[in-house]
Amino acid sequence: MIRDEDQGVPVFRYPIFTRFPELRHGIFTRHGGYSKGAYASLNISYGLGDEYLAVRKNRDVVKRIIGAEQVLYVNQNHGTNILIFRKEDESGTPIASPFSLSGDAMITNIPGRFLAVQVADCQVVFLYDPQKQVVANIHAGWRGTINNIAGLTVGKMKTIFGCLPQNLYAAVGPSLGPCCAEYRNYRQHIPERFWKYKDSSHRFDFWAITADQLVCSGLLKEHISISYMCTECMSELFYSYRAQGTTGRFAAVIGLG
Repeated sequence: MIRDEDQGVPVFRYPIFTRFPELRHGIFTRHGGYSKGAYASLNISYGLGDEYLAVRKNRDVVKRIIGAEQVLYVNQNHGTNILIFRKEDESGTPIASPFSLSGDAMITNIPGRFLAVQVADCQVVFLYDPQKQVVANIHAGWRGTINNIAGLTVGKMKTIFGCLPQNLYAAVGPSLGPCCAEYRNYRQHIPERFWKYKDSSHRFDFWAITADQLVCSGLLKEHISISYMCTECMSELFYSYRAQGTTGRFAAVIGLG
């Protein structure tokens, strides 16, 4: 990824997406905001114990840097619910409450509707179809990953928007890497078909799992970019629940300008 400083706020972007001028995206860090203490400083998630006003101001920072009038946040619950926002169905009424909807993936073809995922170790997966002008943003924790939320999202893009998987571009954001993703009770929680992705210390490579799921869904390997940045190893830059317990969430945002 390419690191930029935008109005004093660090943000990462993917070269695989910067070739598309109509697309805006950014992986934010924990820096550049207003939160204090364990949530310092660009926490964009309510309900964690942070001050409401600080979170609201942090979300305004994200909107300003992305250049968006609307950034949509939804309630993430580690499931496989996929929210669809089509301009064909748009009523013109904005979504008022940041937690009025629940889901772990969002897809849209509406210009100006920017999709945000809140992250602190889980994977975020961006998808973009430059032919159909469709974007998706996916929150993929270990539960979502073993249930193939990335592949399910590709399937929705295909059936609802007519996207061809070979035309899609994907990027996997900073998250818990194979260096740190230890699951000692994996036999109770992770199906055996995924055990080939673990090492002798029971650490799983969820980056590889997601990449393989995307390829199995029809994406080209050369269209997939992985940050290879571990949030636990880099907890001074990104929020990490594994490293810190009580902590904030950083923003991963994508949309059509």
